[in-house]
Parts: sequence; C-alpha cells; structure tokens
Amino acid sequence: MIIELNHLRCFVAVAEELHFGRAAARLFMTQPPLSRQIHLLEEALGLMLFERNSRSVRLTDAGRVYYDDAVRILRLSEQATDSARRVARGDAGQVTLGFTAVSGYQLMPELIAAAGEQLPGITVVLKEMVSVQQAKALETREIDLGLMRAQFATKGMAFCHLVREPLVVAMHATHALAGRSAIAAKDLEDAPFIMYSADGGKYFHDRIAGLLAAAGVRVNQIQFIDQTHTIVALVRARIGVAIVPASARELCFNDVVFRPAWTADAYADIDLAWSEDQHNPAVEHFRAFAIDHFAGRAKRR
Repeated sequence: MIIELNHLRCFVAVAEELHFGRAAARLFMTQPPLSRQIHLLEEALGLMLFERNSRSVRLTDAGRVYYDDAVRILRLSEQATDSARRVARGDAGQVTLGFTAVSGYQLMPELIAAAGEQLPGITVVLKEMVSVQQAKALETREIDLGLMRAQFATKGMAFCHLVREPLVVAMHATHALAGRSAIAAKDLEDAPFIMYSADGGKYFHDRIAGLLAAAGVRVNQIQFIDQTHTIVALVRARIGVAIVPASARELCFNDVVFRPAWTADAYADIDLAWSEDQHNPAVEHFRAFAIDHFAGRAKRR
C-alpha cells in the first residue's frame, strides 16, 4: 500500500489528541473511517504506532519517532503548495533586470529598494548593459526586463516610458561659464567638448548632436566616450565641458558644476522594455510594480 498524506494527517491528529473520537471530530469525519486509516497505515509500516484499549490511547516508541517525521512531511507539503501558488500568482520567483549605467545612479537603486519592501518574494538579478545590448539580451532571454533608452522599434519588444530627465551642461567649477545660472547655446561655440561616442553612447550622442545642430552651434569635440561617469571625470580634469543627464549629479564629483541647458528640448528618456511573448508571472508582477512605482514617482515630483 502507498502511504498517502491523508494517512499522515489522520495519524498526527490521533497522536496529538490521544483519543479517536476527538481526532475524528477535528478531521470532520466519523470514528470508524479514522480507525480504518490508522489500521492501514500500521499495516503498511508493519509496526504498531499506538497502544490502545477501551480506556486509553498511547503512542508506542515507534509512534513517537514516526510522529516527528510525519509532522515535518505535512509541513513541507503545505510549504510546497504555498510556494507553488505564490509563483503562479507572481508573488515569488526570479527576475533578471538589465539597466544602463546612468539609470544605475539613482533610478534602478530606488526601484530595487522599493521592490525589496513590496515584493519580498521576488529575487532580482541585475545586469548592467548599454541599451543596444539590452535589446539583444531580451531577444535571447538573457534578461527579462530592461531599463533602457528606446532608440529603435524592435519587432516583438514592448516599451513603457518611465522617466524624463533634463540634460544639463557640466563644467569645472573654475570654468568661465560656471558663474552663470543657465547656459546659452552660443556660450558653447568652439568650446572644447567631451561628446558621447556614436556607438556605445549612441542615444546621448544623437540627442546632443541634434540639440547643437538645432541651435546652429559648433563645438570642438575632443573626446568621444561611452559612459557618463568617465565624461564627468574628464570634465573634473578640466579637459572640456559636456552635456550629460541631470542624474550625473549623483556621482558627486568634486569641483564639477551643472547648469541648465538653453532649451526645454534638452532631455533624456528612460523606458522599461520587455519581450511581448514573456509570460512569467513574477516578471509580469514586477513589470506592473515598476510602472506603478515610476508613475507615483513622477506625481511626487
């Protein structure tokens, strides 16, 4: 005979009540079927679990040892059921999140901290990647979601706009323009300029080049760099000025100041991206949470 969980539940009830009538009432059954379940269990095990007579019921030595394991098995069964249900609801599981270096200055840490409080059952694995790499990683399932710059339409990929932040002019604190409250386009004419590269920093390169072209300004592009933190480090070294996202302030470089640019069109967007055929409940739950989190963030600001 195969020992089933119901046999263990009946055994545990009798072992704890030491009375067949009370145990039967606890299990919402009558006494004869309960006695039958205990008899079948003892027969399957080939040993007596209870010493019983018309006046009392007691566990045998074997019964006392079996009780501890039976309780453990029933608890594990309940935990397994609960875990499976939580995963099916999206309350538990693992999500791999791609993010750009700039979103790692503030946006990503804020999201992970909030998710840790609100979604404690979901484990988030972080992977830093530029936007182009994230798009490829979503296709190959290396990541589930991406905090990225939506630079292109990709078949099978969905986007949700999360955050818009201003682009600002970064310069050394001793620079001639540092005393101004805002920077005009003409102030940058022929200025030594640290530009994002056209490959690794394509989004910012194209955005900034467009702003300068629209203003009719030509700068002296002396370096082309992929990452914002390196650009700001070069600004601190007095190599030149740059236009960077406002979140670069979070880097806290000494002697670097940031000033508003000349136009409201100087901004950068960050989007949440995912594969349209992604149906992992944990990913869907985390995605909805992230969208709500950033919507609330925008309202608070």
